[in-house]
This record gives sequence, C-alpha cells and structure tokens, in this order.
Amino acid sequence: MHDASALPTFEDVLAAAARLQGHAHRTPVLQSRTLNAQLSAQAFIKCENFQRMGAFKFRGGFNALSRLTPAERRAGVVAYSSGNHAQAVALSAQILDIPATIVMPHDASPAKLAATRGYGATVVGYDRYTDDALAIAQGLATEHGMRFIPPFDHPDVLSGQGTAALELLQEVGELDALFVCLGGGGLLSGSALSAKALSPACKIFGVEPEAGNDVQQSLQQGQRVRIATPVTIADGAQTPMVGEITFEIIRRLVDAVHTVTDAQLVQAMRFYAERMKMVVEPTGCLSLAAAIQASEQLQGQRVGIIVSGGNVDLGRFAQLLSQG
Repeated sequence: MHDASALPTFEDVLAAAARLQGHAHRTPVLQSRTLNAQLSAQAFIKCENFQRMGAFKFRGGFNALSRLTPAERRAGVVAYSSGNHAQAVALSAQILDIPATIVMPHDASPAKLAATRGYGATVVGYDRYTDDALAIAQGLATEHGMRFIPPFDHPDVLSGQGTAALELLQEVGELDALFVCLGGGGLLSGSALSAKALSPACKIFGVEPEAGNDVQQSLQQGQRVRIATPVTIADGAQTPMVGEITFEIIRRLVDAVHTVTDAQLVQAMRFYAERMKMVVEPTGCLSLAAAIQASEQLQGQRVGIIVSGGNVDLGRFAQLLSQG
C-alpha cells in the first residue's frame, strides 16, 4: 500500500461531501472566550458530538455504504466496533435499506448497544480482551456473502471522515494548527487530506491516549507497531494498531502525534460540560486535552480542535466528572 497513487486524495473527500449532502449534519463550529484566554489563541471547535448517531463516524460509514452496488446492498454489510462505527454503519444501513450485522464487545456501553440495535442492526457479541473481532467479522462476511466495512482502514471510510475538517476549514478559513483525536487513524488521515489542501501551512497533530500510543511508536519506527489493547477511558481509541492506509497518509502528512493522560481527558470533559454545556465522550476530548497541554506553542495562533463524538453512558459520564 506504499504506492502514493493508490491512496485516497482530497478529491475523494470532496466526492464524499457531495454524497453526504442532506444526510450528515453540518455540525456547529463553536468558540469559547474562556478557552481562547487560556490558550492565548483563537480556538475553533468542530463539534462532531452533534453529528447523527453522536459521532463523526457517520460520515465514513454512510460514504462507504452509499458506494456499494445494488447486489452488494442486497447481500448486506458486517462491521465490528466498540460503539461509534457500529452505530454509524447501522444507521447508514437503515437509511439506505441495507441489512447490517455488527460485531460488538460484550462490555460495550449499554447506550451504544441499545442504539445499534435501535437502528435495526443484528448485534453479535465478543470478548474484547480474548477474541479477534476482525476475524469474527470477516468470517461472517465470508459465510454470508456480506460486505465487510472496516472501522477506519478503508478509502471510502477515511474520505468520509475527512469531511469534518473540510467543513471546519470552509467555515473558518486557514488554520495554524489542527488537533485531531486518533485511534485507528480514519479521522486523522481524512482530516490531513482536507487540511493540506485547504490550509497548506497548517500543522496537523494527532492525539492518542498515553496508554495506547501505537501511532507515536509506529512513526518513530517507520512501520506499524501493534500493542496490547490499551487500558484507557478513551474507549474509541483502544485500537492495538493503526490502519495500513491510514498510516501511509499520516506518515506523509501529519506533523506529530501527541499523547494525553486519562486525568487530562477528564479535565477536558469537565471543561466542555461546565463551560460549553456539551456532553463529550472521553475519546472526543483527546484533541482539546492536547491543545491545552501545548498552549505555550499555540499563542496567537488560529487553532482547530475536532471533537470526535459524544456517545458516553451518562452514569459513566457523571462518575468520571465526580473524580476530579
């Protein structure tokens, strides 16, 4: 996959934006005077927690499913996910009238399980620490002739995810820095395609949990590194290894990968809740937590912060916020 000509481009992001027109929400870009003062910078927060099904994942899921042939649509799709990609594929399948089967961990958030079933998908459970979700999903695809839709390592998925940064840059203009939550790399690689095209001087930063810095390690070693499933409250970033396609784009276009602790994520969650009246899931706080951590380098800059999603169980949300 090292052939640059085979990698998705900004044109693919623009094509995805056209497909998503009228289906995905154009999510708000918010500012906080308190945050701007804290950073001594101008921060533009792209709120994908207000996207359909509560996360940016709807963009990539819908884009991928909308490109299937009539025969593939009839056969149905299968995906695996701890939650947001599951809901994205389930909702997109419901809109496009495609049967969907989703492989989800037994300990996924009850809210995410309920939402996925609510969109009409069949849920197959697995143990996230001992079973191989990818193998289960691919086995179901082979057995039933379904199309497998991976959560990030897919040209149509990452091109769809890139439409969030596309909208941000179309709305606010060029940026000096862009912070993007990072798990498997779909949002980061798609965002990088948009940022490099629309704001060439913008520094692009991926942010992963300190306990799960597989992309940071991969960039240092020049190849993809697999780690044990990290223990972190950022459940959307518990990926043991970055995608092959996503890593190629990240390697070429992303300036650096930062890490933040769970404690910093909780602080960012509290900021969003108290100051901006927003429910943001821990994974969605990666970008803000890193921007706060890097504030000395950001003074006087225009900074983009992509909030990846808001799907957190409310009991869990209250429990995390009461810790600090």
